[in-house]
Amino acid sequence: MKISDNQDQRMAKMIYASIYPLYLTKVVLICGYRIEDIENKLTQKVRYLDKLVDELAKGRMMDKIRRTIK
Repeated sequence: MKISDNQDQRMAKMIYASIYPLYLTKVVLICGYRIEDIENKLTQKVRYLDKLVDELAKGRMMDKIRRTIK
């Protein structure tokens, strides 16, 4: 993936204090919950997408991921 100078500059200007609450909220509301137990369908789909991206980032093959994520 080629990252542009513009992206580098935007990331460098991000303030950790503005990102931290978002990560904290994610950890408290999402981590530890089974995706199947999430009642809100939109939240459930977003969590599936999030999990898919995490698995791809680890280098797992799409076919193997799709078998585990329904």
